[in-house]
Amino acid sequence: MAHDHEAGKKLALKTILILGAITITEVLVALTGKGYIISGFHLAEAILAIIMIAMSAYKAYLIVFEFMHMRHEVKGLRFSVLLPMLLLVWAVIAFFSEGNHWLHNRDQIIQKNEQVPAVETIKPVGD
Repeated sequence: MAHDHEAGKKLALKTILILGAITITEVLVALTGKGYIISGFHLAEAILAIIMIAMSAYKAYLIVFEFMHMRHEVKGLRFSVLLPMLLLVWAVIAFFSEGNHWLHNRDQIIQKNEQVPAVETIKPVGD
């Protein structure tokens, strides 16, 4: 029993160190990509976003599978947790896409309204 406890402590420490290393790497990549560490060096926003998302997703995976003990669960339970998470990610992407579409339409409406000449209002009789 004590052996299992020691193995669990070592695994937790290893996971914490990996999470710390990934976090430090994320900070260094972000600062380097924005040009704060190497003057004049900038990463494209899309590349920087992909790197940051990948590292954050891996950290989330480690936290869920190690600290929430999902690694020891049956495959069906894993998928019952993973599927709603993937649907949530899909929903966020869909909402941003839809919002961008509406923003584009709004800009078109504003441009068309600026092209239409102003109409004089008719004053009511008796004023």
